[in-house]
Amino acid sequence: MDVTGSGRLFGDTLPFMARRSWWGWGNEGVGPDERQMQSMAAGFRARFPGRDFDVARPARLEDLDLPRPRVQPPAALAAAFSDAVYDRAGHTYGKSYRDVVRGFRGQLDHPPDLVAFPPDESTVSALLDWATSADVLVVPYGGGSSVVGGVECPDQGHAGVVSMDLGRLDQVLEVDRTSRAARIQAGILGPALEDVLRPQGLTLRHFPQSFEFSSLGGWLATRSGGHYATARTHIDDFTESIRAVTPAGVYESRRLPGSGAGPSPDRLLLGSEGILGVITEAWMRLQDRPQWRASAAVHFARYADAVVATRAVVQAGLDPTNCRLLDETEAAMSAGTGGGVNLLVLGFESADHPVEWPMARAIELCADHGGACPDGPRSSGPAADTPPAAGDAVGAWRNAFIRAPYGRDALVAMSTIVETFETACTWDRFDALHAGVTEAVTKALGEVCGDGWITCRFTHVYPDGPAPYFSVLGPGRPGSEISQWDEIKAAASEAILANGGTITHHHAVGRDHRPWYDRQRPELFARTLRAAKATLDPAGIINPGVLIDP
Repeated sequence: MDVTGSGRLFGDTLPFMARRSWWGWGNEGVGPDERQMQSMAAGFRARFPGRDFDVARPARLEDLDLPRPRVQPPAALAAAFSDAVYDRAGHTYGKSYRDVVRGFRGQLDHPPDLVAFPPDESTVSALLDWATSADVLVVPYGGGSSVVGGVECPDQGHAGVVSMDLGRLDQVLEVDRTSRAARIQAGILGPALEDVLRPQGLTLRHFPQSFEFSSLGGWLATRSGGHYATARTHIDDFTESIRAVTPAGVYESRRLPGSGAGPSPDRLLLGSEGILGVITEAWMRLQDRPQWRASAAVHFARYADAVVATRAVVQAGLDPTNCRLLDETEAAMSAGTGGGVNLLVLGFESADHPVEWPMARAIELCADHGGACPDGPRSSGPAADTPPAAGDAVGAWRNAFIRAPYGRDALVAMSTIVETFETACTWDRFDALHAGVTEAVTKALGEVCGDGWITCRFTHVYPDGPAPYFSVLGPGRPGSEISQWDEIKAAASEAILANGGTITHHHAVGRDHRPWYDRQRPELFARTLRAAKATLDPAGIINPGVLIDP
């Protein structure tokens, strides 16, 4: 069996690109090098005395012993399939902590039997027809960046499992410059999409942290949260219409700027996580590329004051592009502020007009609550299409944000427990939620890891509430990392639900959040969703176990 790859995707189609890591984040060879990892380990030894933090090495692809495929595709579709070890290993999991730990160890208990790379929508339809008749499960796969178990291949007694990679459906098919919209295939990744739109002065302007390695279809299927911290926070806000292939036929909504004609057909697919059909394309609302920008780092001595100031800014209707509050530990680690500073990262941008006035007003509102802007705001425009100079805390935070997933993989090599929990709640519940989650996770870290820390930042804010994002780190025990992670994850999730939060704001449900999602959603809605599943996927072959039971 071929180990290096089929060549269909990574050889012939994209010869100019670095190869994706089959077990971890991003591309092979990117991330902390040996010297940097040893420096990280030394720092952790100083912070957690008595712990080793030895840097292990990941399993080698050539040492993997995957079970032979249990099924073979029909001859008419064979060209779209791969049974290469590289393809199967790389499509076994997403990129959650537990996914990366298992991949790092070479623990691939249930890899897909085959990986399909359909070149067009008709092949998607034919593949679903074959899978339905052959009792083969199909797991839709975009960029593979799921952090909630959304693309894991289940083992449920069926004839086989196919991971359907939409990477070949990667074109911008039409651009309507008058309406500022485009018809885009679901498999296109973020950078490729922006490369096509840039020469026309347009942008989707949806930048999740996974932007480089996630696809439009994945954003739609998981209701991704993106660049904007206020107003247009989710991919929903940019969606004009969606087209999907289901085992029962093609599902397509009418392209409209808005409609009051009954429940929205788009909303059924947005956030459906691949259980109802395979999203193949969508009409997306675009924007002119920003020309004016401003950014500022506002310092607060007291976290409570920073929270009130953030609420004042968002409730003033200024709609900042960036409005992310970092507690003092997060600010020190990610933005280099030193101790004792809670940091509000503010940003404004526009394609039409200067943005100094809304920035000045936001800083005034922060000053009313004890905020100071020691470096002053930075601005650029109108010709530049680059952010303001990144030599301050804002730039440091931005760089840390982009590099964080690679750092997480390095921490896995040291048997460190590292995880994030994101939620949203109304402003009146935030203090209790923050205290409850902090207390529950701190207690779990003490019991499970002996020590550790938890930080909080706001990723998005709304007039009626924030979206807190908690980061957790603690020393793990080699071989026990997943069980330790399970306990911490459960403690955080229980505290989130107990204090009025949602189990996820933008990471999706997947398999990891199912126990808490089942308790959060109304039961009548669950029954309605099961009825939709039975209509669109009668045999239950698409991504079973996500959102609802098979």
